[in-house]
Amino acid sequence: MKNIEFSSKNGVFDMNSFICECDAAVSGEPLPEPPETEQPAAAAQPVVLPPAPVPVADGTDPIVYHPLEEVLCDLRMGKLILMTDDPHRENEADLVCAGQFATPQNINFMATHARGLICVPMAPEKVDGLGLPMQAHHNTEKLHTAFTVSVDAREGTTTGISAFERSVTTMKLADPKATLDDFVQPGHCFPLRAVEGGVIRRAGHTEGTVDMLRIAGLEPVGVCCEIMKEDGTMARLGELGAFQRKFGLKACSLAQIIEHRQHTEKLIVKEEVVKLPTDYGDFMCHSYHSKVDGQTHLALVHGELNTEQPVLCRVHSECLTGDVFGSRRCDCGSQLHTAMRRIAQEGGILLYLRQEGRGIGLSAKLHAYKLQEQGMDTVDANIRLGFAPDLRDYGVGAQILRDLGVQKLRLLTNNPKKIVGLAGHGLEVVEQMPISIPAHADNKHYLDTKRDRMGHLI
Repeated sequence: MKNIEFSSKNGVFDMNSFICECDAAVSGEPLPEPPETEQPAAAAQPVVLPPAPVPVADGTDPIVYHPLEEVLCDLRMGKLILMTDDPHRENEADLVCAGQFATPQNINFMATHARGLICVPMAPEKVDGLGLPMQAHHNTEKLHTAFTVSVDAREGTTTGISAFERSVTTMKLADPKATLDDFVQPGHCFPLRAVEGGVIRRAGHTEGTVDMLRIAGLEPVGVCCEIMKEDGTMARLGELGAFQRKFGLKACSLAQIIEHRQHTEKLIVKEEVVKLPTDYGDFMCHSYHSKVDGQTHLALVHGELNTEQPVLCRVHSECLTGDVFGSRRCDCGSQLHTAMRRIAQEGGILLYLRQEGRGIGLSAKLHAYKLQEQGMDTVDANIRLGFAPDLRDYGVGAQILRDLGVQKLRLLTNNPKKIVGLAGHGLEVVEQMPISIPAHADNKHYLDTKRDRMGHLI
């Protein structure tokens, strides 16, 4: 059989001999000790944190979570692990392994026992370095999963679909020496482009896989596959205990990865603090530069914060038309000023995030307005333009609040999804406090749509 070599940060492997060495890992037996090699700094001196809070999901047979460092050790050994997201998001567990350890046995295990779509999460710089084009120019998928075109390895494959040949392709995707010429398109492996900032910006399995591999000191290219039950429905977090025990799998949650990164990385930089007198009262304006999106976000603080107690907070996404010009098409400006008035009375924080138009930007929002004038609601207008109904994320906002010392929030919002977004990044929302803005003729349909199609408590 032709030797197929794979180069990685951990050395050069002959694939055929490596497959034999990994058989024991798939069957649950200990792997042989790896050869002495120079380890990356992140792998040699891992930061060990206390076990993070993990999601609670309904079910009689839940997954048991392990300390993150134990899960990282299994990844470094070429083993499969379980990774779960928030039970209010997909409420799913994926099997995950490192791309450089994507043996035919690991691929076949996923296909046989997980049954979902086997994908290859990749760091954005890896996708860009290979020049892989995105599958869709405007991504309208519900959770904005970023598929590139599918590929097969040019060498070592025939049809590309067997576990052996998908292993060849995946290992080649993880090879730092690979180029676009090493692949043909389309194929049977499905790369996913992780967002810049990883789980801090998007708490998805794609970003979780890439972040875990970075923390482990491995190539930031992995393999993941959702777990489907024998009846064809998706397995939920509260149902996977027997599956985990049967195959001896370590498990972690995206919340644990987020917690680790929040304690070991700082993705925001405080730039300035100035006095900001307003019509509602005097605030201290803290400006933060985000390393994730390059934007400058603001935190307006009124009074002395007692961070031992829940802090009154409004997390407000920028709306130029409503906040500045007083547009009556939405309720954004009214919510902003109502929140400022209340925070000035009680003390707290107004967090102003620069994500215009629920994350689609000002120009796209005005195009959406035009479609609304033609009869569409705000959700269908976004979808017609090729966007998800709501692209906002709260990872950077959560880091700003944590930088201000906040752990628990009394949140001024009508949007339950905002609570999930913040809770997924290590903050506890102890109380949801609605902002009641009376509807009028210009925004009644808009508010009805937010209530009926987006779940807002209006």
